[in-house]
Amino acid sequence: MIRKLGYLTLGLVLTSALQAQTSPTPPRDHDIYCAGGFTTTPPPSGSFIVSGVESATRITFSQGDLVYINRGSTQGVQVGSEFLVSRPVKDRLETKWFVWQRELMHAMGQAYEDVGRIRVVHVDKDTSTAEIELFCDQMQRGDIIQPFSPRPAPNYKPDAKLDMFAAPSGKDMAMIVTTSNFGQIASTGKIVYVNLGSAQGVHVGDYYRVFRYEGDRHSSVYVPVGQTTDVFGYGKAPGSWKWTDLPREVLGEGMVLNVSPNSSTVLITNSQREIYAGDYIEIE
Repeated sequence: MIRKLGYLTLGLVLTSALQAQTSPTPPRDHDIYCAGGFTTTPPPSGSFIVSGVESATRITFSQGDLVYINRGSTQGVQVGSEFLVSRPVKDRLETKWFVWQRELMHAMGQAYEDVGRIRVVHVDKDTSTAEIELFCDQMQRGDIIQPFSPRPAPNYKPDAKLDMFAAPSGKDMAMIVTTSNFGQIASTGKIVYVNLGSAQGVHVGDYYRVFRYEGDRHSSVYVPVGQTTDVFGYGKAPGSWKWTDLPREVLGEGMVLNVSPNSSTVLITNSQREIYAGDYIEIE
């Protein structure tokens, strides 16, 4: 009886997890302003956070803390001025997940992390004091600041149903190159970075379909030669079958939050199972 209850509980947990994973997720302000991205046109680095409160004992600053910036009344800063905070980041592990990952990442440009938003509460001649208003990650000395400009909120399709057998759209196709924090796995509600951008006609609000070729040995999870149709001791399909001959597997879809010339930042709004760096995307 106890074992049956255990199986039932496990089944309910797995069912709840699957439902949570596949339920479409609309974008929040946190998604739009904390998503980060890659760009070939880095922001000016002359404006930055100098330090913050209790700087003798603190090295990072978070929600509600006061920080000091190197811009004041001489540079036109006023009480109430808002700034977006970001910093350049890189993958320190440099673990290659699929064949072309390093090359594609390099082509997309420099990676930047969105750290948050600050609002000026006091102005001096060449410095100002600002409060952390939107917190994405711990702010640090040297983080870059840019005058706040609202980012467009994409139109969300709340009733969209994922077509598991959708035919190729015939539009531009690319790959999921990496995820936020240089991860390799994503699901509903997670951020991924794709090597298509404004230079290829991508706009904020566009939708991507995510898919995978069965048995493709060059991307995503490694597959031994022939495993798609031939596994020793578990059957072999007659004839010659390649991954290019088989139907593709539709995994989910995502919405474009930000674009740069060669890349776009995408929120996964619907996923049927785990999505990997190296999976393919196409504009719907």
